[in-house]
Amino acid sequence: MDKKNKLFSIKKEHESASKHVSGKAKYIDDIPEPKNLLHTAIGYSQIAKGKIKSINLKEVTKSAGVIDVITYKDIPGINDVGPVFKGDPIFAKKNIEYFGQPIFAVAAETCELARKALRKAKINYLKEKPILEIKDAIKKKSFVLNTKIIQKGNVAKSLKDSKNTIDGELFSGGQDHFYLEGQIALTVPKEDNNYLIYSSTQHPSETQQIVAKVLKQKFNSINVRVRRIGGGFGGKETQSFIFAAISALLAKKTGRAIKLRVDRDDDMIITGKRHDFYYKYKVGFSNKGKINGLDLILASRCGISPDLSDAINDRAIYHIDNSYFLPNINLVSYRCKTNTVSNTAFRGFGGPQGMFCIENIIENISEYLNIDASIIRKNNFYQKNRNNITHYDMKVEDNIINDIFNDLLKKSNYQKRKRKVIEFNKKNTIFKKGISITPVKFGISFTTTHLNQGGALVHIYTDGSVHLNHGGIEMGQGLMTKISQIAANELGLSTDEIKITSTDTEKVPNTSASAASASTDINGAAVVNAINKIKNNLAYFINKNFKYKGKSIKYQNNKVLFGNKSIDFKKLISLAHLNRISLSSSGFYKTPKVFVNKETLKGRPFLYFSYGAAVSEVIIDTLTGENKLLQVDILHDVGKSINPSIDLGQIEGGFVQGLGWLTTEQISWNVNGNLSTYSPSTYKIPVSKDIPEKFNVNIYEKGLNIEKTVNRSKAVGEPPLMLALSTFMALKNAVNNNNLKAPATPENILTALQE
Repeated sequence: MDKKNKLFSIKKEHESASKHVSGKAKYIDDIPEPKNLLHTAIGYSQIAKGKIKSINLKEVTKSAGVIDVITYKDIPGINDVGPVFKGDPIFAKKNIEYFGQPIFAVAAETCELARKALRKAKINYLKEKPILEIKDAIKKKSFVLNTKIIQKGNVAKSLKDSKNTIDGELFSGGQDHFYLEGQIALTVPKEDNNYLIYSSTQHPSETQQIVAKVLKQKFNSINVRVRRIGGGFGGKETQSFIFAAISALLAKKTGRAIKLRVDRDDDMIITGKRHDFYYKYKVGFSNKGKINGLDLILASRCGISPDLSDAINDRAIYHIDNSYFLPNINLVSYRCKTNTVSNTAFRGFGGPQGMFCIENIIENISEYLNIDASIIRKNNFYQKNRNNITHYDMKVEDNIINDIFNDLLKKSNYQKRKRKVIEFNKKNTIFKKGISITPVKFGISFTTTHLNQGGALVHIYTDGSVHLNHGGIEMGQGLMTKISQIAANELGLSTDEIKITSTDTEKVPNTSASAASASTDINGAAVVNAINKIKNNLAYFINKNFKYKGKSIKYQNNKVLFGNKSIDFKKLISLAHLNRISLSSSGFYKTPKVFVNKETLKGRPFLYFSYGAAVSEVIIDTLTGENKLLQVDILHDVGKSINPSIDLGQIEGGFVQGLGWLTTEQISWNVNGNLSTYSPSTYKIPVSKDIPEKFNVNIYEKGLNIEKTVNRSKAVGEPPLMLALSTFMALKNAVNNNNLKAPATPENILTALQE
C-alpha cells in the first residue's frame, strides 16, 4: 500500500449516511412486495415450562385470509436451527421449555389477518415448575454445556500467603439488542425448487446452510442476500435463523413468496439477550492492592440451549483479567440451563461480563485498603517486559495500557476532579458525586478458530470502475465505507470508482458472521488479496508490453507508475482487456497466529488487543436513586485509523450502549417465567438526555497495530462498550456500597443506599 495515498486520513462519510437521515436507505421491508405475497405470524407458548396436552388449530385455519398453518409436522428436514450445538427447535413438539417458544406459524393475505388468526388457537398445557435463576440452576446442576475450569499457579497457597483477602458475590444483568430494524425475512421461490431469501442477518452463509437443512435441500439451492440491516449487535448472528427458516418453510409449502416481520413485543419475547452473570470470588492481595490470587466462579444464564454460550463464556474467561496480571487463578465456569429464551451473542460476546467482575473486585480492594482505585489499577497492570503472560498463556506483546491510562489521567484532570468530588460529598448530604477511571484490553479474533477467515470478489470493468463483494454485513458500523476506502487505496483511485453491492451467498460463499469486531480485518484483507491477484496480472502485462523489467509498480492518483513512465489507470485497464488479461479475482484471508486448546482454554485466541480508558463523573440523588452522568472523557486505541470519523462514532455509540447495559436496561421475568420487560414501555434504553453534556472522545494518536492488519488499524466495534464500566464504578463510588447491582437503576441505587 502506498503510504502517500491519503484516503485513510480524509473525513470520508458513511456510504449510507445521507440515505439513513433522509429515509432513502432500503431495508427488507422496503423491497417492492412480490406478486401473491403472503404474510406470516408466529404462535408461541404462554408458559415457561411444561407439556402440550392438546392443540387445536382448526379455527386458526378457518380464520379470514389464512392460506396455510404449519407446525413441526410440516418440516421436511431437521426441526432445529441451533448454530453449533443442537437444541433450538423451530416449533415445539410436546415439551415447552420457555415462554415465547414457537409452536406454529400462520400464512395469510395480510400481516394483520395472520396475527388475528393466532388468537384462535386452542392449546392446553400441563404446567411444570421452571428454573429461572442462575443460582437455582447451579443447585440443581442444570447446565446446557459441561463446566469448564482454567487454572494458573497455586491459588490456595497465594490466598493463604496474602496479607489481605476479601470475598463476595456479584451480579451483572442481561440486555436486549433493541435494534432499530426488527427481525424480518422474505423468501421468494425460484425455479427448480430454489429459493432467494432476504434476511436481516449478520450471518448469510449459516442462514443458507440452516435453511437448506430445514428444507432438506442442498446448500446451492438457497441464496441469501443482504444489502444492509438496521442494527444487529449480535442479535442477528443466530437469532435470525428461525425467522428465515419459517419463512422458507411456508414458501416451500405454499409456492408463494412469504414475508415474516415480527413486531417489537414478539421480537423481544422470542429472541435471546446478553447473558446475565453471577460471580462468586475470593481474592488475595498485598497492602498496595496487588492481586496475588483469585478463586472465582463465573456462572451465566444460557437459557434452554447452548446457542453460542460456549464461545461467549469462554470469552468471559479470557477477559476476566481485563488489563491486569493475575499470577494465580482458579476459575470455574458454569453454563446454566434455565427456562428462559436461549441467550446469545451481544456486542462484546462475554468480554464485558468478564471485565465487570474484575473491575468490581478492584473497586472493592480499593475500598478495603482506602487507596484510590486508579492506583490499584496501575499497580496491577500488565507490564511490557515482565508480568505479561495471561492466565490462558498468551503473551501481551503490544501493551500500551499504561500509556493510555496515564495520558487520560492527565487530560481529564482526574486527580483534581477526584479531590473536588470528595469535598462535594463532605458538604452535601442529599446529593453525592462519584468519579472513576477504568481501562479496557479487549482481544480481537473469533475464539472459534475456523471462523477467522474472509472472502471477497473483485471485478474491474473496462472503463476502470470497480465492483466488489465480500462476506461482511453493513449494519450501520461503516464496514462498506471502510472496505471501499481499502480498495480505492490499493488501486490509487477515488472511492467514487468503487461500488459495493449486497452481500450474497452466490458471490462469496462460506463466510463467517459479521461479528467479533473482525469484519474489517478479515474482509478488508480478503479484498486486498483479490486486488493483488489482479495487480499481478497487470504487472505481467506491463512487463511484457511496455518492456519494463523492474518490480516497482505504484497505483496512485488514477495513474499507474512504473520506472520513469506512467499510464492512466483506465487506459491500462482497457489495453489489458484487449490483450486478454483477467481483470477479475476472488480473494481470501485467514487470520494468522491464532490457536486454542478447547479443553484447557490455553493458547493464543486473539491476534491482538485493542485498548482504551474512560473517566466518568456522576451525581446521584440519595432520596430517589435518580442519577446523572455529568462528564465522560475517553481515550481509545484504534491503531492507525482507516476512517477516524467512523471510528469516533463507533466509540461514542459503543460507550452509550454499554451505559444502557449498566444503568437503565433491566430484563426481568415474573414468578411464572413470563418475560415482563418486552416493550419500550417496560424496557428503557439510553436516550439523548442520558448522554453527558461534556462528552470528550479522542483517538489515541500514537496508535499502530503491531500485527499486519490493513493500514495497521485495529477493531473498534466492541471494545468501546466496556468503557462504560467507568460509569458503573463511579456510581458505586457515589453510593459507597459494594453491593450495588447492575444495572444501576434508580431502584437498585436506592436499595444499595438503604443497606
